[in-house]
Amino acid sequence: MADQPPQPEPPVQLSPGGKQEAEPWYRRLRYLLIGRPRDITDQRVLHQLALIPLLAWVGLGADALSSSAYGPEEAFRALGEHTSLAVLLAIATALTVTVISAAYSKLIEHFPNGGGYGVATRLLGERAGLLSGCALLIDYVLTITISIAAAGDAIFSFLPLGWNNPGLPWYEQPKLWFEAFLVITLTVLNLRGVRESILVLAPMFVLFLITHAVLLVVGFIRHAPEIDDTAREVSANFQQGIGQLGIWGMLILFFRAYSMGGGTYTGIEAVSNALPLMREPRVQTAKRTMLYLAVSLAITAGGLLLCYLLYHVKHTPGKTMNAVLAEQVVAGWPGGTVFVIVTLISEATLLIVAAQAGFVGGPRVTANMAVDSWLPHGFASLSDRLTTGNGVVIMGAISLVVLLGMSGDVSKIVVMYSINVFLTFALTMAGMVIFWWFHQRGAKERRARLWLFGFAFVLCALILTVTIVTKFWDGAWKTLIATGSLVAICFLVRIHYRKVTRKAAALYAQFGDLSLSDKPPLPIDRTKPTAIILVGAYGALGIHTLLNVQRVFPAHFANVAFVSIGVMDSGGHKGVDTIDALRQRTQDTLSKYVRLATGLGLPAASHYALGTDAVAEAEELCLAIAKDYPRSVFFAGKLIFQNERWYHRLLHNNTAHGLQERLHWAGRAMVIMPARMS
Repeated sequence: MADQPPQPEPPVQLSPGGKQEAEPWYRRLRYLLIGRPRDITDQRVLHQLALIPLLAWVGLGADALSSSAYGPEEAFRALGEHTSLAVLLAIATALTVTVISAAYSKLIEHFPNGGGYGVATRLLGERAGLLSGCALLIDYVLTITISIAAAGDAIFSFLPLGWNNPGLPWYEQPKLWFEAFLVITLTVLNLRGVRESILVLAPMFVLFLITHAVLLVVGFIRHAPEIDDTAREVSANFQQGIGQLGIWGMLILFFRAYSMGGGTYTGIEAVSNALPLMREPRVQTAKRTMLYLAVSLAITAGGLLLCYLLYHVKHTPGKTMNAVLAEQVVAGWPGGTVFVIVTLISEATLLIVAAQAGFVGGPRVTANMAVDSWLPHGFASLSDRLTTGNGVVIMGAISLVVLLGMSGDVSKIVVMYSINVFLTFALTMAGMVIFWWFHQRGAKERRARLWLFGFAFVLCALILTVTIVTKFWDGAWKTLIATGSLVAICFLVRIHYRKVTRKAAALYAQFGDLSLSDKPPLPIDRTKPTAIILVGAYGALGIHTLLNVQRVFPAHFANVAFVSIGVMDSGGHKGVDTIDALRQRTQDTLSKYVRLATGLGLPAASHYALGTDAVAEAEELCLAIAKDYPRSVFFAGKLIFQNERWYHRLLHNNTAHGLQERLHWAGRAMVIMPARMS
């Protein structure tokens, strides 16, 4: 029967001589910044980490709502002198938000484990899923980049113009240094955990809602007495536009502006992609979050477009159009300058909150693709804070590089951003059309769902096409190359893993017929020499290690003890039941190894632990059970490649070497048995 020794207290560790010593300074600093490890076996942890609708709205919906800081501005500027089209643009914006949000709200009813990558993979095939996943990853990197860049624009809109001079080298731009600091700070916050980072930023979200509600309400009230004059002016402007461009010219201009405002709709998919983070019942929590998101975004984006029209807002160098609007709305009011500053600060802080979507959704997609072997398996690992730590770090690092590379220019970033967002939208909507057309023939709501997802697909495909065509040389080509390059890298990673799997299967075939005994395990004598073998899943590597120990040390070890660490990755960390399932899988694996050893005539036992860090958990478990086996030597298997390359260390874990270093420091012998891969 497998046993699990008690875990030591975290604040104290043992030196090789057995004395207690204080934790190293670097570990204490790490705990100060991102917190102490969490226990995955504690059933309260999953409930504490999950997001209620309000927190999900803050952490995920802020991505969509914050796009009102740059999406409506890009659309309105594209109208040029024909601002009368802003009325239709506001209506079209609110309608598009409603349609896409409704589509994703219905999607999560049938795909409760998340949309985007998973939906495209299941309904359109692995390659379409890969394209969707790669587009999403770049989208989430750009979510962080554009949110932080737009936040910098908002803050520096009320600072002296000289502080925001893009003509200076990047290292002399205060705005760029400020934005880089924000990216690093958010990365550290997210290493602590999603819920913790959202709780810190929630007050900023509330401040945005209050200030922008005041801005829109006061803006409309102040112009209410002039509504008739404004209507006549809009009509005259529209007639003038038809006279200059014709009906088709005005229509083309409208659709171009409509597509340029595509950044307004970004972030709507974040709720479905982060569904596993929601509190139970997940689907209902996500649908309520989606409702909050749709209503707030439609009102804010549409309202800003109308206010731009009412106040004749023009682009001003060094200022956002929202800054210009706020100044005009409160012009002449006592304390108006203070309100403008507070409004812009709240807008900047919401954009900082919006960057959370990249840190929340990006690592989730990365982990899902890693589970499917499109990316290195290490990206599926959870940190001891139960976050996808590797994904958080890589998202922060790449977004920082993109931010510096594009000098924080929102107008350039938004083009790249919109393309991948609507590529993902279009693939997802196409998949749902296929789902309802072929897989839900008997459903009574089938026709309504087909109309909904079909209309959503047309909208997304239209915006995607117009954006690529009209902005190809203004940055669209960079997005297409980046996405295509990532797809190629993922194919290479998948090919490598498949080759290794085939070679491991060939290695397994060399063992012949190794039957598992049904007899009870032979009793062991713990005072005799014991080989303690660390194993993972039951397969070629573990069997090879056991047989190699017997071959290299013939008739030396009287016993064998198998040790396994049940590692919880992001693919399995979805509920309390998954912990029990992980424990059962680990016990079943160890049972097979014990039965194998029994069939070979070896007394055998097994031990296991559960955790997120294989090396740390294995170290604690091995040092604990070594006391019961005084004459023991530890063994582990490792794949060895004939021509070792740099990417082998990235694609394959180095648990054996990491554990060997720790056990050697503790005074315990450990041998790594190689399994050669030509």
